[in-house]
Amino acid sequence: MPRTGTLTHLPHGPRLPSAASPQSTLSLGVEEEYLLLDARTWQLVPAAPEILADVADSGHAFHGEGTLYQVETATPVHYTLDGLRDSLTGARRVLATAARARGYRLVASASPVLAPPSPLALNLDKERRQTRRALFGPLTDNLVQCGRHVHVGTLDKDTAVRASNRMRPWIPTFVALAAGSPFWNGRDTGHASWRTVAWSSWPSAGLPPHFLSTAAYDGAVRSLVDSGAALDDGMVYWDLRPSATWPTLELRAPDMSPRLDGALLQAALARALVAHATADDPGMITGPTVSDRGLRLARWRAARDGFEGSGLDPFTGAEVPAATLAWQLVDLLGPHLEAAGDYDHVARTLTGMLQHGSSAARQRAAFARRQSPADVLRHLADETEAC
Repeated sequence: MPRTGTLTHLPHGPRLPSAASPQSTLSLGVEEEYLLLDARTWQLVPAAPEILADVADSGHAFHGEGTLYQVETATPVHYTLDGLRDSLTGARRVLATAARARGYRLVASASPVLAPPSPLALNLDKERRQTRRALFGPLTDNLVQCGRHVHVGTLDKDTAVRASNRMRPWIPTFVALAAGSPFWNGRDTGHASWRTVAWSSWPSAGLPPHFLSTAAYDGAVRSLVDSGAALDDGMVYWDLRPSATWPTLELRAPDMSPRLDGALLQAALARALVAHATADDPGMITGPTVSDRGLRLARWRAARDGFEGSGLDPFTGAEVPAATLAWQLVDLLGPHLEAAGDYDHVARTLTGMLQHGSSAARQRAAFARRQSPADVLRHLADETEAC
């Protein structure tokens, strides 16, 4: 059967076949955060408690989030993209139906687009959340932004730390691929992922350091807690981290976005990159291959330009199209994507992004028709429900 979306038309040339055929046994799980908006005004509504009560017997894992405008889903453990898609689709449909029944819309957006209420209706159902508000004040206003977290497992902490070290150079590419928050307070920020920029204001967020040992990782987490930058290891908001709860490596960099193909793209690439990162020298922790300064610049450029613009090659610092960096990542991970059965989906989704634009580009096109933020939110809601 001919492959769809092959890489033979890419600017940097075709992917060469590899003699290696690694078999992936790594699992996948995804957490998604959604906004609840009034269907007429497109303003945020603090309706999470009533929606969660409505769907309590649905059989899906739904949770509250940092504000009362948000709900979160968590999939079961999966080994195939088809299974992951089914879980994400089912949960999204349940939530969207419940929201519609109450006059709301479920929106898979990394930002609320319009100015959020002030003060925010924070979710203070736990003492920990009350303490966070008291200690961090206006920083908690950033909680109204939504991310998509991909868990890859099963990994012990030593393996997760080693994999994190080797995956760091590609974090900007994940940011660019998912960029979907160009608007904030009703205006275009000039960034494809404003969430990435705003979320970095948390002292425990941003790029993970390179760790020379698992003990060094544990020491860095203790330093965050001891300094007051984090309440506990659950408040380690790095873009990539060993999960504080599960035996997984958790990719936290991507924006939330409305199309499920984007979620599956992030999941497939994250799993393949973990497989690649743990395939060679599994017992070694090597020195960093990129500078922290260069990686910070690459991450910011990815947040500004997104998929349609330019990125910085984290290994050389050269400016290249962000799409080229994405295809280079696919080239690198080709054998692992093939082994997991994910290659066709990844190639097809990236080809579709080149043709139809990223979420940030589609939002800007919706805005351009009438200069209306409400049109952006209607577009996002419609895409969210078209799963």
